[in-house]
Amino acid sequence: MHPKLSVITIVYNNVAAIERTMLSVLNQTYQNIEYIVIDGNSSDGTTELIGKYKDRLAKFVSENDKGIYDAMNKGLALATGDYVLFMNSGDEIYAPETVEEVFASAPSGDIYYGETEMYDADWHSLGQRRHEAPEKFDWHSFKYGMNVSHQAIYIKRSLTEPYDLQYKYSADIDWILKAAKKSSNIVNTHLYVAKYLVGGMSKQKHLESLKERFRILSKYYGFIPNLFNHFLIALNLAFYYIKHRRTND
Repeated sequence: MHPKLSVITIVYNNVAAIERTMLSVLNQTYQNIEYIVIDGNSSDGTTELIGKYKDRLAKFVSENDKGIYDAMNKGLALATGDYVLFMNSGDEIYAPETVEEVFASAPSGDIYYGETEMYDADWHSLGQRRHEAPEKFDWHSFKYGMNVSHQAIYIKRSLTEPYDLQYKYSADIDWILKAAKKSSNIVNTHLYVAKYLVGGMSKQKHLESLKERFRILSKYYGFIPNLFNHFLIALNLAFYYIKHRRTND
């Protein structure tokens, strides 16, 4: 059983990192991959670089879009795989054998997930994310933060819906939770499956992102429980930084 995986990469003006991302997909040992690249009409050489690999892509679109989630929806609409994985520009599938190992971990999962390793702009490892992937994952699992990265989750395409474009920063949380609510067989691969480039979102955008995430989580868990959960998140964050400051001192 070798399910077809649609890997979707979206990119805009990221000539420095797009090739690294693409090669992490194109060099997979797993054979049944459909690779879709959606470019937002880049002007920095990204489009030309992608063109080098055009004959190895299932689909390549380069045109203006209305933002990140609009681009992701374009990729989703073109996907024909049994499963979908978003591996956006700057991130990488963990190792050449990762996809093979994910599908070998258990048959016929609705969702497969794993751990993410973080990297800085110079591509030096920063170690595991602060939120470790939970041993068991379901739609309640984001109560205390997004503990599974978008790049580390393979979802059965039949369970997905388009991203909700009312959200500008956190539509991926809503998208994953919608699919998780419909899932009955969610597989923890117990593998590192993705490398994530830590981005520098401006403080203003970060605040907007947090507000949006709060709205989304309130929709799923209720306003008062979500308020309480965020209080616990803040406490955990404070303890995390105190502990790590002591370790570094």
